[in-house]
Amino acid sequence: MLLSLLVTLYHVFLPLSLPVLAGILLRRFKGLDTKPLSVLSLYVLSPAIIFTTLINARVSAGDVGITIAFSVINLLAMWGVSLLLGRLLKLEDAEKAGLTLVASFTNCVNYGLPLVLLAFGQAGLDKAAVYVVMQIIIVNTVGVFFAARSHFSVRKAGAAMLKLPALYVAALAGLLRLTGIELTDVMQTGINLLSGAYSPVVLIILGAQMIGAAHGEWQPNLQKAFRAGLALRLFVAPLLSWLILLLLGAEPLLLGVLLVLASMPTAVNAVILAEQFGASPKFVSRCILWTTLASFALLPVLLVWTAP
Repeated sequence: MLLSLLVTLYHVFLPLSLPVLAGILLRRFKGLDTKPLSVLSLYVLSPAIIFTTLINARVSAGDVGITIAFSVINLLAMWGVSLLLGRLLKLEDAEKAGLTLVASFTNCVNYGLPLVLLAFGQAGLDKAAVYVVMQIIIVNTVGVFFAARSHFSVRKAGAAMLKLPALYVAALAGLLRLTGIELTDVMQTGINLLSGAYSPVVLIILGAQMIGAAHGEWQPNLQKAFRAGLALRLFVAPLLSWLILLLLGAEPLLLGVLLVLASMPTAVNAVILAEQFGASPKFVSRCILWTTLASFALLPVLLVWTAP
């Protein structure tokens, strides 16, 4: 079974690696500047994928309730742990903000969804939909607050969060579902084109950030933050998620799906936010690189353990 799982993971990772490789090559040979791509992702592509996912999600009310509760409780738990650890390690404000991003947000869209489909089938993918939407909304709202807090006051960080379209797009999608209003085929096609561009663009950003993370000397505080980020994402996050799901009484399939998604490597969006708001993007991108590499060994074990 483990061999079959490794073969499955190979078929997932190979196509995902192509845009990452493109980002590495563009940064290495063309000096790709990722900031314009980060703006494109935050203000156009992320809202598009939020809208399309919310419009098409098909899940039960019970699953929705448990998933929303888990998303909120898990976010608060990881935020609290990262905040405490940042203070104990006496990290700078930018590194504290970056550590919160690393600990709190997972790569559940580009990496998690294909993995869930292959490991749990369509039933698992349906259960993953609400969690993924919640994560996209949280990253583009609360995540902005976490990142901006390193340079702004609470009030200004909240204002920066409200300037992003993610909240308003989610509200619009919910309104359309409640009222039964459907978009024209032409509009839906245009939105689908934008949402389809989300994954390759953010993976190109990841590749470009990875090559930047691999070079240069680090200050001691940055190294401390890096080690803390790895510990939180690779070990603390799966354990806390498992305990929370047990307390919520999630049934086996939902528990397995949500546990795997919550144990994914750090989200690509974390480095986009870190770059946009100065929350130590080099530290965040290195955590993305190493948590992704480590996941090749850790996630197969987790999948075998959680298989229904």
